Amino acid sequence: MACEKLFKNSVKRSEIDFLIVVTESPEYIAPPMSCDLQNSLNLDTSVVSFDINLGCSGFVYGLMVADSILRANNYNKGIVVCVDTYSKYISRDDRTCRPLFSDAASAALITSSKERTVGPFILGTDGSGYQDLIVKNSGTKKNTNIRRNLLHMNGSEVFMFTMRTVPKVVHDLLKKEKCNIEDIDLFVFHQASKLVIDNIKRLLKLSSEKVFENYHLVGNTVSSSIPIALSQAKDKNIIKKGSVVMVVGFGVGLSWGATLIRHN
Repeated sequence: MACEKLFKNSVKRSEIDFLIVVTESPEYIAPPMSCDLQNSLNLDTSVVSFDINLGCSGFVYGLMVADSILRANNYNKGIVVCVDTYSKYISRDDRTCRPLFSDAASAALITSSKERTVGPFILGTDGSGYQDLIVKNSGTKKNTNIRRNLLHMNGSEVFMFTMRTVPKVVHDLLKKEKCNIEDIDLFVFHQASKLVIDNIKRLLKLSSEKVFENYHLVGNTVSSSIPIALSQAKDKNIIKKGSVVMVVGFGVGLSWGATLIRHN
């Protein structure tokens, strides 16, 4: 449905050069979900289609890959789809994850431009914390002591990782762009939870007017979190022509990604 809205309002199917699907809940281990989607959307067989297996930072990674494709090849338009159905991995009795996560999908049209509209990027990974947010028994590595493939989250460790990482990433990106925090019109962080967003604002000394929040409306939608927030902020005219927006994703991996988006 998200892709069909793009075809209805923004682009023709024949104009699409590539399709990137960001997901951690694919319908199959093989083939990639993007191949099934390419067929379902009736896109041309020349469309480059592949998946990125990443969660809460996945949109930023997808955006970087899309930007790289546009810069390196003679391509003009592509779609980054983010889709996660974490409800499949959460027990009804889980009082940690069930109140936070929700299922969602989003589709972002990425186009080439003579003007600089995205970047630079800051990306990173700390795999030492991979077990702090994990769905065990969901791949080929099996543990016979675990009966179901359910999401496990070490909330305190993920929270501390976020508090250590996000402020540094924000300052590193500002330094890379050679600008100040006052130059950013809006911050769109991964909508992890109220606790997380409130503490990020506190550590960075950001006013509520500078930070878009919608977790109370849609929950933590994993990879779709940032694109949904961007769409809602634009619909509310919070993002206007000329706005400079910093987006920051963080989570499973443990991983993070941040970039600047300029609304020209």
